[in-house]
Parts: sequence; C-alpha cells; structure tokens
Amino acid sequence: MPVSKSEPVAIIGAGVFGLATALQLAQDGYTDVSVFEKDDQVPPRHSAAFDINKIVRPEYQDPWYTELTIKAIEAWKSPLYAPYYHETGFLHLVSGTAPQQAADTRDSFVKTIRHHPRFESILKNINSPEDIKQVAWQLDGEFPGWNGYFNPLAGYAHSADALRGVYKAAAARGVKFFLGDQGDVAQLVYDQNHQATGVMTRSGRYHPAKVTVVAAGAAAATLVPEVGQQVVAKSWSLGHVRLTDEETSMLRGIPVTYARDLGFYFEPDPKTNLLKICPMGGGYINTDPKTGVSLPPSLADSDDVLPPDDERRMRRLLRESLPALADRPFVEKKLCWFADTADSDFIIDYVPNTGSSVVVCSGDSGHLFKMFPIAGQWVHQLLQGDGQSEARWRWKQKSDSKWAGGDVSWRLGQTKEFAEIKVPKAKL
Repeated sequence: MPVSKSEPVAIIGAGVFGLATALQLAQDGYTDVSVFEKDDQVPPRHSAAFDINKIVRPEYQDPWYTELTIKAIEAWKSPLYAPYYHETGFLHLVSGTAPQQAADTRDSFVKTIRHHPRFESILKNINSPEDIKQVAWQLDGEFPGWNGYFNPLAGYAHSADALRGVYKAAAARGVKFFLGDQGDVAQLVYDQNHQATGVMTRSGRYHPAKVTVVAAGAAAATLVPEVGQQVVAKSWSLGHVRLTDEETSMLRGIPVTYARDLGFYFEPDPKTNLLKICPMGGGYINTDPKTGVSLPPSLADSDDVLPPDDERRMRRLLRESLPALADRPFVEKKLCWFADTADSDFIIDYVPNTGSSVVVCSGDSGHLFKMFPIAGQWVHQLLQGDGQSEARWRWKQKSDSKWAGGDVSWRLGQTKEFAEIKVPKAKL
C-alpha cells in the first residue's frame, strides 16, 4: 500500500542515498521528512562521497545500468546538479603489462556503448602515446604499450560539493535535519508485531515514523543486522598530490585517466590544487571474527592509510603518464569505506518481516554516486508501489547472497582484511 505523503518518514544517513531520497520525497509532496545524521556536518565525513570527485561514465558490463546512467548524466546537466558536473571525458586504458582480465574488463565495458547511437560516432580508439596526446596534450608520459579508448561524453562530479548542494535544496523544501548527537540513531523502535514505529537517538529522543529508510552506507548492519549477510563494509585507498597554481592550470581539463590495471586520476581541484589518485585493486574489508560481519572502523583508523602495494601502483601510473609527479609525496591519504555486494547490485527494498515499515538502501558497491541525481526516484517508487519491482535490487536471502570477494571482474584483485594493512598509530 502506498505511503501517505502526510505521514512521517525517517531517513537515517545523509550520504548519497539519504540526501537523494530526502530531496525527491520533498519534491513529490511528502510533508514530514526527517534526516538523521550522526556527524555534525553535511556531507558527513564518514560518507563514501565525502571526497573531491567521483567518475561519471555510462560504460557498464550490464547494458541495463548503461541506460540508467545515461539518464543520470542528463540529470547532472540540470540546474541543481550542473555546477558540480565536469564533462572532461573518460580515457579508459590498460597498461602494456596489464593482465588479460584487465583488458577483457575494459572491452566488456565499452561494448555496451560501442554501437550505442549516442556514442558510436564519438568514441576514439587509443593505440599509441600519440593518440593519447591528441585528447590530453598535457599528459607527457611515455605510456609504454597503453591502449584503449576515449569517451568524450563522460567525466566526473565534485562529490562533496554535490552533496552539500542537495542538502541545502532539501532543507529549503522543508526537510528536517538532525545532526550530531541529535541525529545519532541508536536503534529502530519496533512494536509487538515487529513493525518499526520510529527511531531512538543516542540523546534519548524518540521520533515516530511510518517508514524508516536506513541509508547508513557501510554501517547499515549496525541498525539492521540482517543486512550484514549480503552487504560488507569495504574500502579502497586514495591519495593526492599537491600541485602549484601553475601545474593546476596546466592540467585543467584533462580527462579522467584510468589505467584499469593500475588506477585513475582526475583533473586537479582548483580550490585546493590537489590531484586525486586512486589505485585499482580488490579493496579491504573489516570482518568481525565473532559475527562474520564487516563494518567500517573508526575514521581515525582509516585516515593517513596507503597500503604499500597501492602506492606502488599509483606511482607507476604517474611515472608512465605524468612523470614529473611520480615522486611527489602523497598527501591526504585515506581509506574510503562503502557498502559492497557480491554482485555489485544495490539493495533498495523493504526489510522482510517488518510490515513494510523499514527500507534499506545500501550496496552502493562503488558506483552509486554517478546516479545521485536520479537515485531518490527509486525509493519514491518503492514507497508508492507494492514492493521492489526490479529483481536485482530486492532483498536477498542468505543463500542467494554469499559474499564473493573479488569475483566480480572489474574489481581486479583479491579482497584483503583491514587487519592485514592496519598500521598502529604512534602515541605522542
């Protein structure tokens, strides 16, 4: 049964899913929407989108997601989102020593747009360093054996700024935000029929809700333990090189440059002169040996972390493409935690046996942000329908959702435990 637009809706988490849902519901006439966020700021520092930038590109191994992302890219060009979207293009390559899996994955991605009417006439094959320099003259490396393609109808969005913009838009439409101690949800409150009636914050205040949307990212299992059987907290590392004003200006407009076996980087951020670099790999999970559930560690444990293998890939990426930066120190290093699923599909569904009172939005799997402008529509459709009509986004039973680590081809590497790379912090 559709949720009445006058009944209270509680949203836990002010990341991508939470903010997108809040704004969409407000735009669609819901009059009592509240967002609860344990951080005292939006965007929250523990959100995967608390970052300079994220890739926005339509290439997927699954054409269904390609069409979805094309819709999202059009929405990125709307007045609210356009200030944050930068269509610099997507240079998608492999290095000369890439494993066959990397090349196969690149080829399977481009296959979904190679003959698409929007892209077939504009894709450019890249077979030599000269081809690369035709689309990105600033890249002066030797690119030994690099090859792939260039898609000009792609780029990136400034993620933290986009979240901040949607937060302001939602608040202007009447969405209530509870932050810090007032927004730190300790538990969902259930009645005798196991139907959620609202949330209780750690400050001791009870907030009633007809529907509670748990959009807590990698920490969703702290509030809905059952989701820990199908979602794991996972992270990839990232770092930055600090540039001079002149270097930032020189690299303005370079495409997102992605060597699938090494990593990727973006044009530098003009506000901070930081060039963000991410290595490719299987990522890291943080499994509790007692429960078998992976939850994110503290922000302090994730800051200033760059595993040696990741750093080696990042330095090689720079050495072969931007050699002048290859030996610069990496700054503002961290692990970026998100909610991952074994098949990379999102979970947007009612939690079973809760009387359609609890929705989980999770499993961003490293690719949700590009769909930020349209993600709220999916939750609205769920609340107005009779359940999740898209099979791939339904709640999965335990037997269907066994965590498969690095089995999804694009992850390219084995998943490791955070404990294997954790370096004890020095005591002052």
